[in-house]
Amino acid sequence: MLTMPSRVDLCPLTLSDQDEFCMLVRASAELHLPWMRLPATAEEFQVWMRRFDDGANQGFLVRVRETGEAAGMININSIIRGRYQGASLGYAAFAPSAGNGYMTEGLALTLRHAFTDLRLHRLEAQIQPENRASVAVVQKLGFRYEGISPAYLYIDGAWRDHERWSITAPNPWTPDPSLPEV
Repeated sequence: MLTMPSRVDLCPLTLSDQDEFCMLVRASAELHLPWMRLPATAEEFQVWMRRFDDGANQGFLVRVRETGEAAGMININSIIRGRYQGASLGYAAFAPSAGNGYMTEGLALTLRHAFTDLRLHRLEAQIQPENRASVAVVQKLGFRYEGISPAYLYIDGAWRDHERWSITAPNPWTPDPSLPEV
């Protein structure tokens, strides 16, 4: 896992981020397609934000410390407790600051939050095989390749195959109280 000082902060995504988020998504349309589709209008953003209401998903903006600008977004999705203690990651850089390493640093902060604060044991990232930039980020952070998930997500009008990458909490790890003892 990345351990250098970070140039970014991980900030919870809020409804007040709507205008900035949607503007950056529109500016990043060529960067995101065909990999993902994020909300680009106020209405889409309002609907999308409901996914964070019950705590099973958490959303963050990666903000550059020096400027305060949003460099990208990261979600911890489908948090499952009990014997699994894991979740999946979704992330995207915003075009104005893509390619500067901010998302790698933001994901490193996300891993620390997930393994320390949330006390998750496992995180997965599902990445379309052609998205080499995204694969390079998870490789840099120590994720392991686990295989292909055929027709995994419906994106841009088709079911897309995804590579499955994972990372587990470093030892020692303090389990969440919902982990069964036996």
